[in-house]
Amino acid sequence: MDLTIIDNVRRHGWHVVMVPEDEVGPGFAYTIGLSHTHGAPELAMFGLDVHAMHRMLNTLGDMAASGVVLGAGQTHQGVVDGHQVMLKDVDMRWYRIFFGRAIGFYRRPPFPVAQVAWPVSEGRFHWEEQAHRRHRESQPQLWLPPNEHPAGIWTTEL
Repeated sequence: MDLTIIDNVRRHGWHVVMVPEDEVGPGFAYTIGLSHTHGAPELAMFGLDVHAMHRMLNTLGDMAASGVVLGAGQTHQGVVDGHQVMLKDVDMRWYRIFFGRAIGFYRRPPFPVAQVAWPVSEGRFHWEEQAHRRHRESQPQLWLPPNEHPAGIWTTEL
């Protein structure tokens, strides 16, 4: 796996790790190499089909490769079915739980990671009170320190 990651970073500028949904919780995907190659944060998405997230992360990776600066608080159109996504900086205390392969690539933190949050059809993000419970649980809030994150499937590893 490490050689595949290194090869993809050399050839494409980044690699996408896909962790499929299982009985423990929703799937997620994240990049490795965007920071190394393009100075952009690594990107992580949660709660959708891993292949769809792979495509979406590649869309954002292509933007970074073309010179678009990706950062916390930004919104980007055209990534998720015509809806905007929002980037949020991930608190480093989550890295060991979710981004082990990236730690192996970089050898140790710090390297920046931004969570790519996606809305439901009404345009609501998962941290908004009006969002449906299922949507709130489909994605973690990794910008929060682990001890401030709402208890649920994303905190079971703590």
